[in-house]
Amino acid sequence: MMQATDKQENPTRSGLVTAPELKRHGFFRNVFSGIKSLLEGMKVTFHYLSHPSTVVTQQYPENRATLKMMERYRALLTMIHDENGLHKCTGCQICHDNCPNASINVVTRSNPVSGKKELDRYIWRMDSCTFCNLCVQVCPFGVLKMDGSFEGAVYDRRLFVFTLNHYAGPAAGLLAKVADPEERKKMIEPRDRYSGPVPLNGQELAGVKALKKAESGCCGGSGGCCSDSQGSQGSKEMK
Repeated sequence: MMQATDKQENPTRSGLVTAPELKRHGFFRNVFSGIKSLLEGMKVTFHYLSHPSTVVTQQYPENRATLKMMERYRALLTMIHDENGLHKCTGCQICHDNCPNASINVVTRSNPVSGKKELDRYIWRMDSCTFCNLCVQVCPFGVLKMDGSFEGAVYDRRLFVFTLNHYAGPAAGLLAKVADPEERKKMIEPRDRYSGPVPLNGQELAGVKALKKAESGCCGGSGGCCSDSQGSQGSKEMK
């Protein structure tokens, strides 16, 4: 009994921390304090009313044509192509190895003319990407960048898995060494956004079911144009 009484009289001995009591003021003082706090908060609002050019709130979607996201904003991984439509990717797969959750699949091939290893398809899974920017940082050739195109909402999750490169073939540096234009054309093959091993072309991935040809709304379930029709729609929505 003596020990219990001792703990109650000295709560700090048992390791308990008591909260300090708030000082109570009079009624009028509380009213004036509330009004002062309200005016301090409204100071920002009054400033924007008198200086509309400093408003940082974006009037979206009314300003969609002129809206530009911050430079560091990450929304859409893209592969940089030059004015001739060529890229610098060699298919080294460094970005693939450094991706923390396997959102990148770099498919390589042997060139039909030179026999050298080169990029076939660069497939990116936007649905599982964490936008950590590691792929952009580790790329030794500066091929990748994060675009600010934030309007990426779609009705089908399979539209989030697509190919970034426009063609399969050597990098721009190697193609520049080929003087004959006809020989250069033989070394490259065009690549569609939703072709290859992606769900819209029949390839099932973890968490994403493959599109079947018999699904309703795709050419009546008779042809193989499901990926083409869905792909064109998804390409428009992703832009």
